[in-house]
Amino acid sequence: MTEITKPWFVYLLRCSDNSLYTGITTDINRRLNEHNKSNKGAKYTRARRPVTLVYVEKVENKSFASKREYQIRKQPKLNKENMVLTFSLK
Repeated sequence: MTEITKPWFVYLLRCSDNSLYTGITTDINRRLNEHNKSNKGAKYTRARRPVTLVYVEKVENKSFASKREYQIRKQPKLNKENMVLTFSLK
């Protein structure tokens, strides 16, 4: 029997102070809700609510998601803003 695995997502959130937060999850809607309304949201976003989802990438597994998250986090904010702009134009 084939195991069904959930896809992983790398995402960017725009915080109320206009900063960008990068994270990974298997459920975008649940995680966005946690960032905005729950103590399960990241400490960074809890202090900068509300947050808005501005970018999503689907990846094959948690390992790829973590590596991609790290790549994005290392980028200057201008590069991340360009990713958001490109994403919003799709």
